[in-house]
Amino acid sequence: MEHSSSLLHFPKVMREEYSSLIYCMHKCAEVEQKRMQSCIHFMSLKKLNRLAHMRLKRGRDQTHEGKQRVDVLHLQLQNLLYEVMHMQKEISKCLEFKSKHEEIDLVSIDEFNKEAPPEISRISITKDDPHQLTLARLDWELEQRKRLAEKYKESLSSKEKIQKSIEVKKEHLSSLQPGLNAIMQASLPVQEYLSMPFEQTQKQIEIARHLPPSLYVLLVQANAYGQACDKSLSVSISGDVDEAKALAKPPDDSQDDDSGDSDAEEEQEKTKRRRPTTGGQLDDKRREMLKRHPLSLCLDLKCKGTHTHTHSLSVTGCGCVVTIVSCGRELLNSDTLLNCLYANDQGRETPNPANRYQFDKVGISVFGDYVAELGHPYQWVQRLGGLQFPSETPEVCDSLSASHMESTMKLLRGRVQSRLALHKQFSSLEHSIVPVSSECQHLFPTKVLSRLSRWTAITHHEYTNLSFTRHVSDAGLARETDLFFLAVVERGTARLQAAVVLNPRYPEISPLFALSLSWKGERAGRSDDNLRAIESEVNVFKSELQGPRPGHQLLTNQVARLCVCLDVYLETDGQDDSVEGPREFPREKMCLRTARGPNRLKPFKYNHPQGFFSHR
Repeated sequence: MEHSSSLLHFPKVMREEYSSLIYCMHKCAEVEQKRMQSCIHFMSLKKLNRLAHMRLKRGRDQTHEGKQRVDVLHLQLQNLLYEVMHMQKEISKCLEFKSKHEEIDLVSIDEFNKEAPPEISRISITKDDPHQLTLARLDWELEQRKRLAEKYKESLSSKEKIQKSIEVKKEHLSSLQPGLNAIMQASLPVQEYLSMPFEQTQKQIEIARHLPPSLYVLLVQANAYGQACDKSLSVSISGDVDEAKALAKPPDDSQDDDSGDSDAEEEQEKTKRRRPTTGGQLDDKRREMLKRHPLSLCLDLKCKGTHTHTHSLSVTGCGCVVTIVSCGRELLNSDTLLNCLYANDQGRETPNPANRYQFDKVGISVFGDYVAELGHPYQWVQRLGGLQFPSETPEVCDSLSASHMESTMKLLRGRVQSRLALHKQFSSLEHSIVPVSSECQHLFPTKVLSRLSRWTAITHHEYTNLSFTRHVSDAGLARETDLFFLAVVERGTARLQAAVVLNPRYPEISPLFALSLSWKGERAGRSDDNLRAIESEVNVFKSELQGPRPGHQLLTNQVARLCVCLDVYLETDGQDDSVEGPREFPREKMCLRTARGPNRLKPFKYNHPQGFFSHR
């Protein structure tokens, strides 16, 4: 207040300057005070920073010391776990330990106590101590083995004495062999005269020891059947006996001489130089699998002045196969003669299911490609050899062969006889002659004007290409295993073609005819009712044409009936009144009615002995 009152005496300008000076002095003091406070705060901040760093270092040191203690404890834990695992392994080894005595089949405890002497059994000690009991049983086993070793030595000495006596007897018997051979050679004329070939039979028996089991069964059963039921059936063995012996003998791996070693080394060097290709290995495996057995059986079946040889061969993986050696045409062809002897037995695939997997490994897709080389694996041959295939492993059964022998031999004889009869008929048919036997003359009229002009064999492909046989092929009645023929019957300008399907089981299954007529246009059985009726006369009413049993004349009678039906067809055809002159086919056959019904069917049934034709 004093300053303010004193300032009032100064001029206004001076008062303002003094006030500003006072204000600046106050400001400088405040700034100084603030500076001192900031310095103090900065010093406090540095102190706090230093304390923080010291605390951080102390915390890190404590953490490091704690981690070190943890690592030490972890290592101690791992050491303890390793020791535990080691102890467990040792315990397991001890538990799994097997002593040599455990492999020995010791006598039972009761037998040991009963037979062992007291100094070994020591029942008072071993009764309650299993360890001592085992030791005692082992001592008894050792004692017994020592006794057996002594007996073995005694047996060896007695064996040597017996072998020496046997050798002496063999020398004596070998000295008798030349004399016996001379006696047998001198008795050969007597054997031939009495039909008692003892020497040949003895040789066959000696060779039969080297046959496979299936062929041996077939040999025994065929011989038994031939002696009991069929004297014309004979069985013989052919082939290389030495090769069969070598095949049965196991390979010898031992090589005693140096030359064998050098040969083996040379062979090994060759194989190293030239490594076989995959294709060559497959070819070798294929040849090895399809290799024939050196020995074979020959069944000689004679039929009325002729005979047929049936060879049964053993093929690796296929059991038995059969082929026929014969001369003749398609009827007596070895590849088709025995087709379908039993129903659906075509002999194109092996009946053993295991062979399919074996063929896949060596690259054989179709076994039928090798049939021409190896033969046909017919199922009936497997049964004759006693083979049956319920599983992948064939079993040889003697009773199976015996149960099928008689029926199969009868079927074989019937097949050969039917083919021989057909062969005689075909010889005449190929020369345009229809050979009707005297027993079947009553089935046909005396005068037949239609004639057979052509009889040829055709293939299955040619048969299916004929337009008038399509319905037969579509029905599945023409198979590749059948025989196919084309017959042409002519009379005047009329030409009748007949495609014939001959089943291998003829005459059990009759031939099947399909017709086509070329006269006043082309006609077939499917478009002409009368041609269809002729097909029925030949195919359906076959029982009238069988002839005497067993019906081998059926095919010839069918062709003759075809010629007769063509005569009736042409002679009963209506006459064209616009054409003058004689009829082309004058009526020679006596018919009750020339046509009947809306289809105008002609009378094709021949009535004997009246000699006229009528409708069915």
